Amino acid sequence: MTINQNTKIAAILKHHPAALDAIIAISPKFEKLRNPVLRKLMAGRASIAVASKIGGCSVADFYTQLAPLGFEIDAVTSTVTVAQNEMPDFIRTLQEDKVVILDVRPQIASGEDPLRLIFQKVETLQGGQVLKIVNTFEPTPLMVLLKKQGFDAYAAQIEEDLVETWFYKTRTMRPPEVKIQTEHWDEILKRFQDKLHTIDVRALQMPLPMYTILEKLDTLPEAQALFVYHKRIPVFLLPELSQRGFEYRAKEIAGDEVHLLIFRN
Repeated sequence: MTINQNTKIAAILKHHPAALDAIIAISPKFEKLRNPVLRKLMAGRASIAVASKIGGCSVADFYTQLAPLGFEIDAVTSTVTVAQNEMPDFIRTLQEDKVVILDVRPQIASGEDPLRLIFQKVETLQGGQVLKIVNTFEPTPLMVLLKKQGFDAYAAQIEEDLVETWFYKTRTMRPPEVKIQTEHWDEILKRFQDKLHTIDVRALQMPLPMYTILEKLDTLPEAQALFVYHKRIPVFLLPELSQRGFEYRAKEIAGDEVHLLIFRN
């Protein structure tokens, strides 16, 4: 398996069982990965670049630990970081009654994934309100995802196991101009016959469909494709697929049903 800065930790752990101990050896902060709940929360959503930021180490440290396990290293591929060192203006000028606090530590402690709860809270934010999430670690993957939805984010380490992360919607995202790929649907579907993984995101609230699809693609086996039942053409997702080395085809079935076929190019 070839890895680079954008490779998800979950994909690495799935490929080689010994990778868990190798990664934990990089930084004491990765001891949390021994907890199955935290491992699901962090590993499935964090790339090597993101994990190195969480662990206070370098991407090269991951390469050094994982290369002896047979991983091939791609040190050329770059990544985009969302590091923020200074407190943004939206926090400095914030009024107390505009802060919506969500403490997800109880959910994590009980073995629940708080992502759906977070997105439900995001959906209820009124104009000028800021969401403050209280957690035990910096939710960098969530910060990346909500940035694509028009949010600014800032995380502050308050104590050893206490992190406050602030989200404020600063802009309305306009759908990108993309050409929808529909050609050769039947031919490509036939190519991946018996090699399909299927998910249905029609019942999920935004931005959970996009997140769920990307999470599934992180562990999609080579030479296989993802078949998605969706309510609409996910225009914000399509450029992200190209950046991650995937192609897609779309087929509109009805006004509220779209089928997507996503595969590696």
